[in-house]
Amino acid sequence: RRPPRSTLMRSSAASDVYKGQVDLIAELDACVEAIFDTGLDPLRIVVAAPPQLLDTDGALSPLRHVRVATEYERLTRRWIAEQRLKATVIRSYGSTEVFVSEDADVIVDNTATGATLRAAGLQIVETLAVSSTHLAVNPSVQQVPSKNEALEQLSMLMRSVIDARAKQLVEFNVTADKLDDIVERLPAMRAPTVSTLYEGAGFAVKLVMNRAMVPTWIGQIKAAGGTDILITDVSHVVP
Repeated sequence: RRPPRSTLMRSSAASDVYKGQVDLIAELDACVEAIFDTGLDPLRIVVAAPPQLLDTDGALSPLRHVRVATEYERLTRRWIAEQRLKATVIRSYGSTEVFVSEDADVIVDNTATGATLRAAGLQIVETLAVSSTHLAVNPSVQQVPSKNEALEQLSMLMRSVIDARAKQLVEFNVTADKLDDIVERLPAMRAPTVSTLYEGAGFAVKLVMNRAMVPTWIGQIKAAGGTDILITDVSHVVP
């Protein structure tokens, strides 16, 4: 389970750059600006309750007073007001699902798969927000040229590593008579790199391809006359 605060990532002044879940940044009303969504650690902030507490439509009755346990007090109070519920908010500090039955009727909590909630006998009623890990900065950083330049470099490097996870480098050899037929069909980022083999024995072709497409294209390259096929993971992709 993640800690209930944004995590200091890297800073020359101990408060310049953070990485943290965007829902926590909002919940804590942190004086930082989210500038880059890494897409990592995706989760949802949900309302969950025992099935017996819900009506036939799977909703909470606005007529019944409920106790709501949560780490997300700001978000929860806003939801209660919007739904016009009669409710008392109980602040939790982790393992919110154990509050149900004795200390709370409903919870507002984060979940990635819903497995923990199901194991606790809870049903998701509503999704209040979606979240993932973001790079965030103190807004004042962008007003300092040297820090802003360093921030842009950091963002570029982080993005290049994340983008590289979805890519693979594909290399193979092919004879001259089959080169054009293969190259014109390859799904390269821009265009394949083609170089001549020693003593004109053919051509070496290199391209970066979406990882999900590689298994299919290995067979197609082989069938079209490609040989010596190599597949390599890449660490960074900078367009």
